[in-house]
Amino acid sequence: MNISSINCHVKLINPFGVLLTPCVLHQNITALPISLLRHLARQYSLVILRGFQSGFTDENKLIEYSECWGDIMKWSFGSVLDIQERSNPSDHVLDNGYIPLHWDGMYRETIPEFQIFHCIHAPVISQGGRTTFVNTEKLLNESSFEEVQLWKDTIISYKTKQVTHYGGEVVSPLVCLHPNNNKWVMRYNEPMKIDDDKYADHHSLIIKGMSRENQTLFEKELNSRLYDPRYYYAHSWEEGDVAICDNFTLLHGREAFISKAPRQLQRVHIHGVPVCKNAHFYSFTD
Repeated sequence: MNISSINCHVKLINPFGVLLTPCVLHQNITALPISLLRHLARQYSLVILRGFQSGFTDENKLIEYSECWGDIMKWSFGSVLDIQERSNPSDHVLDNGYIPLHWDGMYRETIPEFQIFHCIHAPVISQGGRTTFVNTEKLLNESSFEEVQLWKDTIISYKTKQVTHYGGEVVSPLVCLHPNNNKWVMRYNEPMKIDDDKYADHHSLIIKGMSRENQTLFEKELNSRLYDPRYYYAHSWEEGDVAICDNFTLLHGREAFISKAPRQLQRVHIHGVPVCKNAHFYSFTD
């Protein structure tokens, strides 16, 4: 599929992803063929649409658009998660602190292929709140054979309480086959900081067969690779931005932001075809 056939300006993002902007005034996002956008999202892992008209502040219009992408993954709150700072949040996603790298759907029976994010309000750069992404395919492709083998042999158990709309236990290899079975990707939920145990959804992780001391060293070394600028991208939001993210290949998180900063996102999950079953989800916990 030829990227030049899309009726907008196209710019590659460093170190990965692609940015699309309108070539005509008031261009509507619906004018962009979803088949082509889906192709770009699978090829580049991240597609940022900036400056297009959408009307997605109306949640129903966002849902209508998302349904054109595929089957929407439903949650207890519905189809759209409203991400903004709340008072006394039980979930760290609804506070202003950092969010560790993770993949969505890890505590569900199915894993969505895409996230669609829409920015309603954006903080200024000095206020923080960038969404962070790591391209694990690129990281693995540029790592040594010995490193990849070590990571493939690494089995991690994650646990978190079900206090909001997710929870349970996941036992997963650090490196897994992509659901399409055509490449290797990394599945990791980095530890939360020690002072973030105020959240009821604080998760624990244990690496099978590794002492606590060796696990701490392993986490530190892995962290340095995940945040390597060759594989790590932090997106500064602008009002109206729409991001299409490959949840199978990328890990994502969030930088902390100044409390009460105007940061509000909407998020929708889209299942792939066929729906990806979560083979590593074990059980719900109390």
